[in-house]
Amino acid sequence: MRSKLWFYITAIAVVGIWGCESKPKATTQPGTIIYKGLYSFGPEEKSFKDCSQARMFWATDSSAQLELQYSQLGFERPYVPVYIEVEGKKIKSAAGDIAAAFDSTLVVTKVLKITKEIPQSCN
Repeated sequence: MRSKLWFYITAIAVVGIWGCESKPKATTQPGTIIYKGLYSFGPEEKSFKDCSQARMFWATDSSAQLELQYSQLGFERPYVPVYIEVEGKKIKSAAGDIAAAFDSTLVVTKVLKITKEIPQSCN
């Protein structure tokens, strides 16, 4: 009788602990992807070069953090590339404005990492 009781108590405890296990939340918003590459910022250009495809994109900062964090790195001149990892989505560049020189625009929604240290795989 005691062994059956012990079995049921153990089974209930295991099921209880398993049921309480929290699942990690998705880190990206629906429709966004994590991009890794080089970002350059200056008065006339905001560009992103994807490390995996070596393609260039116009970059916009809907997070209001990318340009701020770039400026906080303390560069003395514009257009110095930095390595970034961001959440975002690609859209077709609008015709008739400065972004039209690029076929796609990367809309940054969240900055995950920004550093002056550029990995060898991204040069």
